[in-house]
Amino acid sequence: MTEAPQADAHFHRAEWPFYWIARVTGRYFQTMETALDRIGIDVPSYRVLMTLYEDRRVSVSAIADACVIKLSTATRIVQRMAKDGLVETQPSPSDRRVTEVSLTPKGEALRHQAWAIAEGVLAHAFAGVDELERQRLNHLLANVFDRLPG
Repeated sequence: MTEAPQADAHFHRAEWPFYWIARVTGRYFQTMETALDRIGIDVPSYRVLMTLYEDRRVSVSAIADACVIKLSTATRIVQRMAKDGLVETQPSPSDRRVTEVSLTPKGEALRHQAWAIAEGVLAHAFAGVDELERQRLNHLLANVFDRLPG
């Protein structure tokens, strides 16, 4: 019988940056899930709403890219949101093979509610963190993201 390899005595998960990235992401999604449930949406729908916050009309593939999810997953989320009356889909005027997504008035109202919730979570999570530190963190995480193969 082969023995299992010994654990590296020098490894401490709390010193591994991805450990903290995963924990923060998990805790953030748990917090948001609970908070968003009060307005009747889930985290995937919230992420689509926020993608449509900056750009009023976005292709499904751009939503998938922004949310770092598979195109098929983005398509299912958008279809569910369309059924719920939160978004509309239409062919792109420049390429009819591309489906673009935009918010309905109901989706727009929900987006504002969701953003208020997200701002509250942000304020609580970053209490005591100054703006410069937050900008540095954003910059560092963006650089790490860009270095990871997609």
